[in-house]
Amino acid sequence: MLFQVGGQGTRPTFFEMAAAQQLPASLRSALTYSIGVLSLRRPFLHKVLDYEDEFFALLLLVLESHSLRTTDASFSESLYGLRRRAAKIRTKQVDIRSKPSDGIQHSGLERRQRVLSVVFLVVLPYFKSKLHSIYIREREARLQASLWGPADEQFEDVDYFDEGETSIASVTSTEAEVSMRTQVVKNIQKIIGACYPWVHATAEGLTFTYQLLYLLDATGFYNVGLHALGIHVCRATGQELMDTSSRISKIRSRERERLRGPPWLKAVQGALLKCSYAVLDYAQTGLIAAVFIFKMMEWWYQSAEERMSAPTVYPPPPPPPPPKVARDGIPLPPDRTICPLCSQKRANPSVVTVSGFVFCYACIHKYVSQYKRCPVTLMSADVEQIRRLFHDM
Repeated sequence: MLFQVGGQGTRPTFFEMAAAQQLPASLRSALTYSIGVLSLRRPFLHKVLDYEDEFFALLLLVLESHSLRTTDASFSESLYGLRRRAAKIRTKQVDIRSKPSDGIQHSGLERRQRVLSVVFLVVLPYFKSKLHSIYIREREARLQASLWGPADEQFEDVDYFDEGETSIASVTSTEAEVSMRTQVVKNIQKIIGACYPWVHATAEGLTFTYQLLYLLDATGFYNVGLHALGIHVCRATGQELMDTSSRISKIRSRERERLRGPPWLKAVQGALLKCSYAVLDYAQTGLIAAVFIFKMMEWWYQSAEERMSAPTVYPPPPPPPPPKVARDGIPLPPDRTICPLCSQKRANPSVVTVSGFVFCYACIHKYVSQYKRCPVTLMSADVEQIRRLFHDM
């Protein structure tokens, strides 16, 4: 079975679907980074970071609802020229030799599918993020309890020197603070901490299975949500891409026609609609630019970090100049294969490491043992500084 990597037909490739799915995460990272930088000069933006999940979910809710209503695609899918189509299986086939894909008929999205698409794109990821944060806090609390004991037991050994009535009053007030609501919240957190890993592993396993089947061209659904809604993601035709702007203008004109009331009220409502449309258009353009800038900065800083962390490779230094022959030293023969001590061809050539000159092993060992120096340069040497050469060059 071949991997589906080509770009032919209306079926998107695996890489197109993966890129469209990863775009919201990149968008969130870009917005979080931008707001974090701006909050250094505008401290009130820290409140946005405190409610990061809610802020991003609200932003996605507006973008996804607008995109599904105008283009029948999510925000990220519309940027890649993809459209969502309702997949309906035909009950009758005219020709037996027809392809299996011919048994599926694509049509426009229904209102129910648009609403549920927003739920799968915005609501479920929001709850998943919240459950993940609760699980992290519960895991940290369990780790702290295993190291230091429960928080209620940390002050059991504290001595109080007040009277008996004061101690009884403190115990009563402590018991009153532990309300039923706090106990219920703790129990819910414990349940989430125990169940979330299994739910998360199951969801990730299903996602991996669907993506693998989609890559192998065994299914037309990229994930579980699309399969549950009966939606196929297809490439938009050239005519659909050209008609997108006219379709958006028609939808907006119909919305302006539905305005009711006095003329001045209609004018005010129309102006508000135009402002909201302009904000949406600028928001989409700004988000696309933010993702692009974030990716460029991520690549830039990653390359800089790699350059800083990578060891610097310098060219090898040039070899040192050969040592000079001492005035009272033994002169070197013109033939480099001759030993300077015995004036014969070297046998078992060995080098003195302090000078680098080569001699016969027996000759240099006897000379260094007696005089404790190199015979050519008269530099101090020891028998341990003699090394055997296994290849006489």
